[in-house]
Amino acid sequence: MSANSSWSFGLCGCCSDCGTCCLTIWCPCVTFGRIAEIVDRGTTSCCVQGIIFYILGGFTQCVSCYACIYRTKMRNAYNIEGNEACDCLVSCFCPHMSLCQEYRELKARGFSMSVGWQGNVEMQSAGVMTAPAVEGGMSR
Repeated sequence: MSANSSWSFGLCGCCSDCGTCCLTIWCPCVTFGRIAEIVDRGTTSCCVQGIIFYILGGFTQCVSCYACIYRTKMRNAYNIEGNEACDCLVSCFCPHMSLCQEYRELKARGFSMSVGWQGNVEMQSAGVMTAPAVEGGMSR
C-alpha cells in the first residue's frame, strides 16, 4: 500500500475556484450529488444522491453524517490522509467548505464533474483506437 497523500487543496481554498464555490453555496445538493456519483463509480446517480442530500438537509445533523460518509469514502478511495473523526468534524462544522474541497479534489484528479461517472468513462475510452467499421463487409 502506498503512503497517504494530502488533499490537493486546503479546506479554506474555496476562493481559488469561484464556480465551485458559488455552486456549493447556492446548490449544495448538486455539488454533493456529483461528488457521490464519482465516489460511487456510477452505481448511484447525481440526481438520486442530490435528492437524498436535499431531503436530509431538513435534518441538519443527518445531512452532515451523510456527507461525512462520502468524505471518508473518497479519502479512502484516493488514499488521502486523515481519519473519520476529522471527516465528521469538517462535514458538521464546515459543510460547504468540505464539499468544495472534495469537488476540487476530484477535478484535480482529472474528473469532469458535470458529466458524471459514465461521461468520464466515455471520455477516457474515447482516446483508445478501435478498428474502423467496414460497411457491407469485404468483397472482391
